[in-house]
Amino acid sequence: MAELDIFDYVIVGAGAAGCVLANRLAASGTHTVCVLEAGPPDHSVFLRIPAGVYKASSSPRYAWQFETAPHPATANRSIPMPQGKTLGGSTAINGMNYNRGCSEDFDGWAKRGNRGWSYAEVLPYFKRTERKVGPGDKRYRGSDGALPITDCDWQHPLCDAFIEAASDLGLPRNPDYNGANQAGVGYYQRYIENGWRISAARAFLKPIARKKNVDIRTNAHAVAVLFEGKRATGVRYALEPGRPTRDVMARREVILCAGAANTPKLLQISGVGRPALLAELGIPVVHALPGVGANLQDHYMVHLVVRVKGIETISGRGLALLWEATKWTLRRPSILAISPSLVYGFANSRDLRSNPDIQLDFALGNYSSRPPERFPVIKLGFYQLRPHSVGFVQARSPDPFCTPVIQPNYLVEEQDQRVVIDGIRTLREMFDTPTLQPYCFGEELPGPSATEDSDLLEFAQQAGLTAYHLCGTCQMGSRENLSSVVDAELRVHGLHNLRIADASIMPSVPSANTSAAVFMIAEKASDMILGRHPLPAADVGLPRQLKPDIKFASRQTAPVALQQA
Repeated sequence: MAELDIFDYVIVGAGAAGCVLANRLAASGTHTVCVLEAGPPDHSVFLRIPAGVYKASSSPRYAWQFETAPHPATANRSIPMPQGKTLGGSTAINGMNYNRGCSEDFDGWAKRGNRGWSYAEVLPYFKRTERKVGPGDKRYRGSDGALPITDCDWQHPLCDAFIEAASDLGLPRNPDYNGANQAGVGYYQRYIENGWRISAARAFLKPIARKKNVDIRTNAHAVAVLFEGKRATGVRYALEPGRPTRDVMARREVILCAGAANTPKLLQISGVGRPALLAELGIPVVHALPGVGANLQDHYMVHLVVRVKGIETISGRGLALLWEATKWTLRRPSILAISPSLVYGFANSRDLRSNPDIQLDFALGNYSSRPPERFPVIKLGFYQLRPHSVGFVQARSPDPFCTPVIQPNYLVEEQDQRVVIDGIRTLREMFDTPTLQPYCFGEELPGPSATEDSDLLEFAQQAGLTAYHLCGTCQMGSRENLSSVVDAELRVHGLHNLRIADASIMPSVPSANTSAAVFMIAEKASDMILGRHPLPAADVGLPRQLKPDIKFASRQTAPVALQQA
C-alpha cells in the first residue's frame, strides 16, 4: 500500500507502546499507520516460549546488546543491558512480570505539573489494556483488554517457604499487588497464557497486521526524523548500514516509541538536543532541547545466592527438561512457562513493616562458582524502588547504527548506597528464619566473610546488574523546566507534529517493573492523538503503601562512611 509512502501516522518502534498505538490509531479504519521496527519479525520459538527469555535476550538478532558506560561506583564495569529489537520490543524478551507501581508514583508525576497523570486518571488506562484472568477487584483490574494477565500456576516448596518466612518477619501476604495495596509478598502476575508468552505484538499488533490501513515494516532502522523548519514531516530509515535509505512521510504526526535509549539518540542525531553535544558530534542544530537524553533512571539489581540442601530447584537438563517439556505440551504447569522471577516482595530495607523502598525478586535454579560443579540455589534479588542516582543517554556518533552512550550512574548517591547495604542485611534475616533455615546449606554470594557495611557495598558495586527499567530520558514536564522534553500531551516542546510515547517520558521511575506503565502511557497517548476526551478518572480508594507498625522495632545500624563515586 501507499506507493508514495505517505501515512497519517508514522510510529518508530514496535515495542509495548508502538504496538498499542498502532492498534488504537488504526482501529477506526480511517487513518493510515506505518510502523517502523529496526528488528526482524518475531517468528522465533524462543520469543514465544517463556523459558526462551535467556536465549532471546542474548541474541543480537532480537535484542540490542547495549552496555552501560563504566563508572567507579560500579567497579568500572560495563554492565550488559539488552533491549528488545523485534516486533513486541522488550515485551518479546523480558521477564514478563506485570507490575504497575503504586499511586504515589503517578500522583508524583501530576504534582510536577503534568495534568491528567495522577493515579486516579491513569488507572482507567491500565484497566483498558488488560484482561485479568482469575480473581481480581474490578475497581482496579481490567477484564476486557487485549493483554492477558495471569497468576503464576507453578509453585515450589521453596517459594512457599520464602513467602511464609517473609510473613513471619512482618511482610503480609498480598494476593494482588496491582490492586488496592502494593506492599506485601506473593507470586508474580505475568503476561503468559496457556504456556505462551503474550508480547505486545501478539496482543496488539497481530490482530491488525492484515488491515489495509496498516503497514508494518521490519528491519527498518530509523536513521533520522525529517523536519521542515520546526515541523516533523516523516522518518528516514535504512535496512542495513551502507544501503540506500527510504523516507516515509507523516500527514499528521511522527510518534517516537523507540525506548529510553534509542528515542533520545534518534532525536540527537536528527539535530534535536543539547547544542554543545550536537556541535561535538558535528550535527547541525534543528532545535535546541537540552533535556534530551538527560534524567536517565533505572533500577539497580543486587542478588544474594544461597546454596540449598535436601530439595531440588529448577533443572534445565536431561530427563528433567524432557519431563517439563511434556508437561508444557499437555498444558500443565511447567518450568517452560514461568517467568524468571517467581515471587515478589515490596518491602522496607530496614523494617519489613514500614513503607516499601525495595522490591524483592525470588528465583530458583542451578549455579556454580566452581565449575564444573553445579548445585541448587535460591537467588534472592532486590532493587531500590526510587533511586536517587540519575544518569544520561547520548549519541556517541552521527552514525545511526552506532550504539549510544548509556550512563545510569548507579549508586552514586549516598542514599542509594545506604539502601543497598540495608537491603542485603534484611535479606539475610529472611534466610535465617526457622522456615528457610532448614533448606540453607550456605551463602555463596556475597559470602559469610562479608560482614561490614563496606564489604556489602563493595559486593553490590562489583556484582549488581540492571533491572532493565530504563526510563526518563525525554521526561514529561512544563516548558519552563529546561530538563523536560515533552508536555503533558506528550508533544515535544517547541516542535510540531512530533510526540514521544514510551518509557523515556516518565518523569521518575515507577516503583515497579516498567512495561505495565508503558502500556498505560500508550493507551493514554492514543486518546490524546485522536483528540478524544480522556477516560473518566477512577473513583476508588487509592492503593496504599503499608503503614509502619510502631510496635515493631526497626533494625538499628551505626552510621558508616559510605564510598563516594
